[in-house]
This record gives sequence, C-alpha cells and structure tokens, in this order.
Amino acid sequence: MSEKEVILTPDGLKKLEEELEYLKSVKRREVAERIKTAISYGDLSENSEYENAKNEQAFIEGRIITLEKMLRNARVIQSDDVGTDVVTIGSTVKLRDLEFDEIVEYTIVGSAESDPMANKISNESPVGKALLGKPKGAIVEVQAPAGTIQYEIVDIKK
Repeated sequence: MSEKEVILTPDGLKKLEEELEYLKSVKRREVAERIKTAISYGDLSENSEYENAKNEQAFIEGRIITLEKMLRNARVIQSDDVGTDVVTIGSTVKLRDLEFDEIVEYTIVGSAESDPMANKISNESPVGKALLGKPKGAIVEVQAPAGTIQYEIVDIKK
C-alpha cells in the first residue's frame, strides 16, 4: 500500500521537523520521568499518575510515528513553484465574497499544515479545490453546507 504524499511549504516542513525534535528530545524524557516517579508510588493498579503518564507516552509515540511518516512522504513546494498567474499550493489569494462584498485572504497549503484560524486552508478543502488552477478575475463557486458561495479572485501572491 503506497503512502499518501504530504505537500508542505518550507515553513510547514520546518514546523513539523521542530515538533518531531521537541517530542523526541524533551517530551519523551519528561514522560519517562513522570512514569518513573509514578512507579515509585507503589501499587500500579490504582495509580492514576502512572496511568496518565502511560497514556501521554502512547500519544507522544503515536505522534512521533505520524510525523516521521509525514516527513518521509513530504514534497516541499518551493517559492519558485508558486506563480501569480493562477492559484497553486503556496499561493496567497485575496477573494471577494460576491454575496456580502467582503474581502477575505487565504494561503493555500497542503492538508498537513492547514490552519483555518490563521487563514491557511487545505488544497483538499472545498474552497482550496475550487481555487486551484484559477486565474485572477475568475469567479469560483464553492458548495458549502449553507449553500453555494461565489468568490471573485481579486489577487494572487506568492
């Protein structure tokens, strides 16, 4: 079974590498120390500190495996790959909501680094999919739970 390619910007790659390093070098040690301390309390069958530390350890190890897999399958989008003619992954797009005449700005990123609160939307999201490959001035329609939303692409930046 082939693993899914993970598309990242250089910043996204750096963040994942930093998180992996932090989990391996700091969090693993902290949790191991918590487990050691909890074991010293004695009876493990009724030891909530031990149970919590073991659960956190399992979560951390799972996240490390996930990050290593993502980094192994990463394809980094370089700024040279991002143009301003059409929307691509890595583009920052200024849109006008045609119904409310509001301007919004999104950066299109791979799903691994999407963060809607920071206006970074996935290329796999409904808006991201609708924008990819479209030029400045294009009108795109996005199917949303509340109905169809129409955007005009006002500007495309690297």
